[in-house]
Amino acid sequence: MAKLKVFRTPIGFHDAYVAAPSQKAALQAWGSARDLFARGVAEVVTDPALTAEPLAKPGTVIKRSRGSAAEQIAALPPDRARTRRKPAATDDADAAPAAKRARPAPPPPVPKPSRRPLAEAEAALSQAEARHRSDERALRAEEAALARRRRTLERDQREERERLEADRQKAADAYDAAMRRWQG
Repeated sequence: MAKLKVFRTPIGFHDAYVAAPSQKAALQAWGSARDLFARGVAEVVTDPALTAEPLAKPGTVIKRSRGSAAEQIAALPPDRARTRRKPAATDDADAAPAAKRARPAPPPPVPKPSRRPLAEAEAALSQAEARHRSDERALRAEEAALARRRRTLERDQREERERLEADRQKAADAYDAAMRRWQG
């Protein structure tokens, strides 16, 4: 079984102790959805007089009265002990302006983000897409012109080849006829 630790958190006028293997288990035993340890409200207890009863009943929340009002105030974390309650409302006219001066001004509201960079990026993208379409149309037109030129060139070369082949054949036939006549 995991080693148990004793944890404590204040609950009203009582301290709640629980023996658990981890802080998470202690929070579950207390029924807290918030991390009381991160807030500095809960702590590990090592005093043997305070840990005896919770260690005897692991997982069970043990409540102990914090004692007198003075003892309860002393048991609060240091930052809590220093906080003061608001003074009771008075009819004194000077008290209200003094209270307003003591209160810090709220921070200015965060300005709404500008849509301008997004609009500029969208416009640039739209312009680039239009330019790409235009370039593709020009390229297709060049390809079509080259294809026509190629067909014309191939036709001219074929006709020239056929004409030259016919001339060669005619010259070969005349040579053969002349050789037959010469040979006798």
